Amino acid sequence: MAGGKLTPRQKMINLMYLVFIAMLAMNMGKEVLSAFGLMNEKFEGANDSSKATNEQMLMSLDQKASEAKGEFATAAITAHKVEAATKKFFDFVAGLKADVVQGIEPENGKLPYESMDKADNLDNKLFQGEGYAARGKEVIAAIEAYKNDMKSALGSEKKYAAILNEVTGKFDLSDVANKEGIKVKYLDYHFKGFPAIASLAKLSAWQNDAKKAESDVISAALGKAAVQAASYSNYQAIVVLEKNAYFQGEAVKGKVVLGRYDENTKPTSFQGPGRLENGQAIISTTAGGVGEQNINGQFTFLEDGKTIPLKFAGKYVVVPRPNSATISADKMNVVYRGVPNPISISFAGVADNNVNASAPGMSKTGNGKYILNPGGGASVMINVSAKLPDGKVVSDKKEFRIKGLPAPTGKIRGEVSAKGSKSNLEMCTISAVMEDFDFPVSVNVTQFNVKVPGQPTIVVSGSKMDARAKAAIQKAQRGDVVVISEIKASFSGIDQVAKRVSSCTYEVQ
Repeated sequence: MAGGKLTPRQKMINLMYLVFIAMLAMNMGKEVLSAFGLMNEKFEGANDSSKATNEQMLMSLDQKASEAKGEFATAAITAHKVEAATKKFFDFVAGLKADVVQGIEPENGKLPYESMDKADNLDNKLFQGEGYAARGKEVIAAIEAYKNDMKSALGSEKKYAAILNEVTGKFDLSDVANKEGIKVKYLDYHFKGFPAIASLAKLSAWQNDAKKAESDVISAALGKAAVQAASYSNYQAIVVLEKNAYFQGEAVKGKVVLGRYDENTKPTSFQGPGRLENGQAIISTTAGGVGEQNINGQFTFLEDGKTIPLKFAGKYVVVPRPNSATISADKMNVVYRGVPNPISISFAGVADNNVNASAPGMSKTGNGKYILNPGGGASVMINVSAKLPDGKVVSDKKEFRIKGLPAPTGKIRGEVSAKGSKSNLEMCTISAVMEDFDFPVSVNVTQFNVKVPGQPTIVVSGSKMDARAKAAIQKAQRGDVVVISEIKASFSGIDQVAKRVSSCTYEVQ
């Protein structure tokens, strides 16, 4: 939780620390490399400011030592020892930064951040095989020397203990566990394989750490209280956006605030989708329906015996989980006249109640489901509009060709052209099929003509041979082809009479 009064410089330093750590986890695109460069500029600017501020504070301490002597004189000696140790380490790191940018030419007075994605310069100097090169060993020795110089300067005085602990912690050279949990050497973890601009920013951060320690020592020597509690190394910059998902082109709005985790500033209770853990609320909830959702709650603090409520509210957007690809055959956007065509319509990231679709002959049947019964014409246009969470309305449309129903195919014994004995023909059923048509349409033959070579045409009602047709079939000779034509049928599942049914044949063997 946020707490304490902080100087603008300390706020900026703390913000840069958080941004630096967050950037390390991202893929190193050009924008990220530029961000590291801007971060390095901020660190270097802060270092220049710290140098001037520390010099002024040291002058003030020297003045106090000259006037009051005693404790201030002793404090001034300590501060000058720290100043010397800081300058030595600061200058050494400056040499490392020169190694990083060796061979890199500035452009328009600035380093080309977006092209500083290689790690060769520093890697070649610091590492040799699985161990450190000579330069790498010098870095380790310089850090150890800096820590020893600080210990020697600060001694065991309690008012400097927190500062010394912070220096020791920030420059702890122990092996570090990587994301796989494997222990790696200190320099490997912080620099090996990192883009040059990232390493440059990290080294500037080292310088900033040293300058901060120097500033804290002088402040403590001048009598400033609560150095440890006011340290901005405990703070994090928190990005608070209005919501957690945005559409392309939509304005991104939010704010950046500073928050500090303080064991003395813990809420007494928390109401919301989550739980309290180490003085902070851990959000844990299940995403709601598609569209914009709200998240809110309240912290409760106890101050001077009074209960202080602090409410919070935010938004996030739920989009459908992708589980299939959208594949469209551009030349096959077809609907059929005479049958109810099922259509599915949705807009990514927009709830169904905010999606409107219209077309002649189309009606909604369910969540994202429609039925289209096209009328006349050669095509039909489906228009879709959607209201986004920010209130903006977007629209789209798609044209579908209208085709008539395919002609049914007449079949005898399930074949267009069958062969067999006369007795088999007498028992055959005449059918009609809407081939390669995926709609649920049933076809029932109600009448057909039978033509046996040398015999008059027989008109048969129903789908099977009657007595007259069988008599004519008995007169057929081997090799005769019996033609079934003028097939009439009734249809279910379509709104109009289908085209004429094609003929079929049967060869007598």
